Amino acid sequence: MTAFYGKLKGKRRTLPQIQKELVMIDRATVQAWLDAYVHAWKTYDPQAIGNLFSEDAIYTFDPFSEPVRGRAAIVAAWLDDPDALGTYDGHYEPIMIEGDRAVANGRSLYFEQDGSTLRAEWNNIFVLRFDDDGRCMEYREWYMQRSI
Repeated sequence: MTAFYGKLKGKRRTLPQIQKELVMIDRATVQAWLDAYVHAWKTYDPQAIGNLFSEDAIYTFDPFSEPVRGRAAIVAAWLDDPDALGTYDGHYEPIMIEGDRAVANGRSLYFEQDGSTLRAEWNNIFVLRFDDDGRCMEYREWYMQRSI
């Protein structure tokens, strides 16, 4: 059996060697990343944004746009058209995790300038892939607006 697993990758390796090569992410790590994502969004701190993503990450805002490639470009895209501070919030939770991939669901809320009158609500799905440092290598988002 051990030799079989090694042949899957074209090299002869033991199962423990293969398992060590695979990135395995857990629910707590994904939730911590999602919480850091919300913090970075609420602060628009370039370092907090950059800490979320690997150097060569791919960030796709929606299924019809070309992805943004690279950490620096992702940070610049976030800072290009920021939401007015205090007029938004979000909460997201992982709903599926397999290997280095996770799917999260949550809501993004946008408020009037008073910070409490709801202006828009979005339901979001994120498809995420992580590196072995817990940084996101691939981010894809889908969202639907709720009628208010």
